[in-house]
Amino acid sequence: MTAPPDPLAAFRLDGRTAVVTGASSGLGARFALVLAAAGADVAIGARRTTELEEVARSVRALGRRCVAVRTDVAQAEDCRALVEAARQELGGPDILVNNAGTGYAARAENDDPARAAGLLQTNLVGALQMCQAAGRAMIEGGRGGAVVNVASALGLTAGTVPQAAYSASKAGLLGLTRDLAQQWSGRHGIRVNALAPGYVETEMTAPLVASENALTRAVERIPMGRIGTVDELAGALLLLTSPAGSYITGSTLCVDGGWTMH
Repeated sequence: MTAPPDPLAAFRLDGRTAVVTGASSGLGARFALVLAAAGADVAIGARRTTELEEVARSVRALGRRCVAVRTDVAQAEDCRALVEAARQELGGPDILVNNAGTGYAARAENDDPARAAGLLQTNLVGALQMCQAAGRAMIEGGRGGAVVNVASALGLTAGTVPQAAYSASKAGLLGLTRDLAQQWSGRHGIRVNALAPGYVETEMTAPLVASENALTRAVERIPMGRIGTVDELAGALLLLTSPAGSYITGSTLCVDGGWTMH
């Protein structure tokens, strides 16, 4: 029997360029470093430029090229500028990680519609605008690519905190993922998938972690009995962005300690 190719080599991203949004902290910052460690050059975007430059320095310290661009994904011109910077300075893009997002808790009957609309503009419309900009570049480049939309387990199930607008935005992101996969995978070789984390320790979940009662309620819903860490998303991210996931498209990969199985 012929020996199979080295399975670990399929997770490498050498020669590829990745674009990561929301990369100034939390998941986005870690994702940029994970992709760089796997061999990719990285273009990073976020609204907080000081923190963004710190992440860029960390990427370069890994021996990879990095360009940092102030980006508000709610603005279509910012999305185009980030992709164009990646194309001009790094080549590509070959990978898009749509991570930028915001969230808040509010009871639906008291929520401010304008605030909810702003959240949807960033979390859902912003993701669409980034997909449009990166997708056009990938199609023109003719090499295919991979898009990972960072959704949430709250797009699939209810949480313990009232977050109707946030949950709606993440459920919408799953629908966007399926439709773009249908449009682009066969015609253009662009795989589109969603990564749906459960409760993970980040800036956004810090208030939950700080509240013993809220944390207890959340953990009660998780079969593994704990919240996750950012590094526990790395394997899933590499699977969806690398040749190791070459036959995966239109899927939602939950990394949630079993939360959404109920």
